[in-house]
Parts: sequence; C-alpha cells; structure tokens
Amino acid sequence: MAVNARPNGLIIAIDGPSGAGKSTIARLLAKRLGYLQIDTGAMYRAVAFLVGQAGIDPGDVAAVERLCNNADIRLDNANCSLRVYANGQDVTESIRTPEMSLMTSRISALRPVRESMMLLQRRLGQDGGVVLEGRDIGTAVFPDAELKFFLFASPEERGKRRYAELVGNGERVTLEETIEAVTRRDRQDSQRDIAPLRQAEDAIPVDSSHSSIDEVLNKMEDIARGKIQQAGTLL
Repeated sequence: MAVNARPNGLIIAIDGPSGAGKSTIARLLAKRLGYLQIDTGAMYRAVAFLVGQAGIDPGDVAAVERLCNNADIRLDNANCSLRVYANGQDVTESIRTPEMSLMTSRISALRPVRESMMLLQRRLGQDGGVVLEGRDIGTAVFPDAELKFFLFASPEERGKRRYAELVGNGERVTLEETIEAVTRRDRQDSQRDIAPLRQAEDAIPVDSSHSSIDEVLNKMEDIARGKIQQAGTLL
C-alpha cells in the first residue's frame, strides 16, 4: 500500500474477529500516536441497541432502514474514555452484552445499516490521523488506508477473554457458552453476503493468542511509526 499524505496523518485500519483485542489495541495505539480512535464496532452496536429498543424485527429491512435514516450515533473520546451515544442516550455499557453482540452481527449484515455507517465512518476518517477497528475497515470502508492490520486469536482464547470480561461485569455465563457465542459470531460475520469478515490482501496479520497487550501494541506501534515517517508526517 502506497503511503499517502493526508491533512492529519495516516488512516490505520485494524480488522479481525470478535474478541481479538481490536478495541483495546485501537484505543491505546491511537493514544500513543496522538490519533483519533473511531470505534466502528461500537457504532454498529449502537444501531443494534436502537433496533432492539424499538422492538424492530432485524428481518424487517425497511423498518431498520427508516431507523438508520433518523438515528444519531455519536462517539465521545473526551478524557481518553470512549462514550457511545445513540439518539442522545449513553449506551456505552448497554451495548456490550452477549445478546447485543449477536444482534449486532445480524443487523450489521444489512445493506442499509452498512451504507449508513460507512458514510459516517468515511466522513469522520477521511482526513487521516485516525485509527479505526472493525470487520471490514481495510476491505470496504477504507480500502485505500495507508496501514492495515488483521488482528486475530484462536476462538478458545477469545472466548476466555470475553468470559472474564462478562463475569467481571456481573454477567452469569459459562465459559463453554461464551466460546460457542464467539464461534457463532465468527461464522455469521464470515458468511454474510455484504462486507464479510476477511483479511485484506495488503493487511499485516498479527496473532494475539499468546501475546500480552503491550507486546502486540509495541509491535503495531513500531510498524505505524515507520509508515508515518515514510509519509513525512510529524507527530
């Protein structure tokens, strides 16, 4: 991928399956580089929250499209803590339940939802100086991103991480159920017709299965700074 000079820096795309650590790495990498984090997964989850709150059947594409046309999704990175708002409601915690994960996988496969969110994501990130994470950032949202990573880990490892997170939040789940939910989410994301989860040809694969957050972060930061230097972008 050729390195372009955008007004604010590079567009850094981090794709990968659920539970690979994309959100954490994206947040920390953006902070280290002085870039803006755009949590695209949270945006889709916010739409899923509104769909569930309105009692809309995800199979009713016309109703979902009407909702998207009137939805106000906002990310607030103030104080280095991402808050997610949907139609004025702070849904930061509400969108992280297992049920919301599966709902998100369903509605994110719908064309009206993807088109609406991609327009917003492109508007937020077009000038560069951003780190975006999701399933299709490097393949569909910003195929011209200057730097692409594909962050992954085994389903078992991702299930263990998710289980610890859910239990820590007071959820009553089993490890087996959580690993199964992760596997099911992978299957849904990879087999959907619109913008399926896949590694971009020019993405750099990063396996986080047996690495600490710092090890993964340091590796990706080194690569990013090399790209930034190549582009002549000053931090």
